[in-house]
Amino acid sequence: MPKIGAHVSVAGGLYKAIENAKKIGAETIQIFGSSPRQWSVKMPDNKEVLLFKEKLKNSNIGPLFIHAPYLVNIATPDDEIRKKSINNLIGQMKIAELISADGVIFHIGTKKDLSEKEALEKCSDAIKIILKKVPGKSKLIIENNAGEGNKVGTTPREIGKIIKQVNSSRMGACIDTAHSLGAGIIKDYTREKIKIFFDDWEKNIGEEKISALHINDSKAPADSHRDRHENIGLGYIGLKGFKNLAKEKRANKLPWIIEVPGFDKKGPDRKNIKLLKSLFK
Repeated sequence: MPKIGAHVSVAGGLYKAIENAKKIGAETIQIFGSSPRQWSVKMPDNKEVLLFKEKLKNSNIGPLFIHAPYLVNIATPDDEIRKKSINNLIGQMKIAELISADGVIFHIGTKKDLSEKEALEKCSDAIKIILKKVPGKSKLIIENNAGEGNKVGTTPREIGKIIKQVNSSRMGACIDTAHSLGAGIIKDYTREKIKIFFDDWEKNIGEEKISALHINDSKAPADSHRDRHENIGLGYIGLKGFKNLAKEKRANKLPWIIEVPGFDKKGPDRKNIKLLKSLFK
């Protein structure tokens, strides 16, 4: 059985994430390191970092991930936005190192009119800069998207190309179940298609590079190219789809993190986590 957790709020201080995780029974967590709505990154002070790390150590919660703001776009031909994105990710990685997070999960962004080759080179060059500026153990983890517009990083092939171009042990990938369905890289979560799905990821990036799973049901159907998260069992993946996923050994080696609206509309909750845990009984 994998560790099952959620994206949790840090409102009121980083340490609040641990309290919020315990309230819903989360065993692994994802947080925003700083405001997801701003380019600038506010670094936590030493007191806040020490308190967070103490509470985390005493909680048995882990692994820990930071999610970068959705503003980030390292594939863009706009030099100003690309520079802001690189600087933001540098800041997120610095926070990750301070709090001993396993890595920073982020979306690549959109390439607009660039060719795939140009966009992937821009991405890999940006990542090399970020990793050089922030030495350490924390990883930069690319999350697949739902394939909206001209987004980069929709398929294992695209993400694999970037990872190979960067050629660093500090690179990883995060697979989102809802995004994968929306992008059409898996049409439904049957046992057979899940196996093919993981085979594809393994072939393109290597099993060891998959760092986490975002476990979300989808309000949008397969191949819709829409990113709409739903509570577990209420979307197009359905409880049966997640039951099938629970039988895939490669999935069970990874942390499962929910980013769902919640049955009370207040975000990831205990009911969603209990539903996932029940799949392994």
